[in-house]
Amino acid sequence: MFDMGFLELMLIGVVGLLVLGPERLPKAARTLGLWIGKIKRTVSGMQREISAQLEAEELRQKLNEQQKKLDEGVQQVKRGVESIAEDESGKRPSASAGDDTGEAPPAAPPEKRLDDALARARTGSEADDSQRPADASNADKDSAPR
Repeated sequence: MFDMGFLELMLIGVVGLLVLGPERLPKAARTLGLWIGKIKRTVSGMQREISAQLEAEELRQKLNEQQKKLDEGVQQVKRGVESIAEDESGKRPSASAGDDTGEAPPAAPPEKRLDDALARARTGSEADDSQRPADASNADKDSAPR
């Protein structure tokens, strides 16, 4: 820390001996050593806290980046489902097609369209599942001995 050679240390020791005397010099040296140890421990503790805070900040940044990527993925999926829902709604004849006004019905909010598309997808897969066992049961009845 300090660039002190043997000669400087000897000079400090002689001055300390002259100022404090031979009785109080060992106690003063011990106290000085304890204070230096406390200062070193405090400094190293601060360094550990700073490095821990820096690591925590880096982790927060990585977490924010991952959250952004996840949000982007969710948005892409939403757009995909909405486009599928719009394609399906475009294939079906609308209720206002018979109207002579020529105006399109007001568009539903994206959340409603997403919920509708998911509901149709669920009911479509449930209908497929319910038809398969019925078809299988009819095939079993035909092949079963009477």
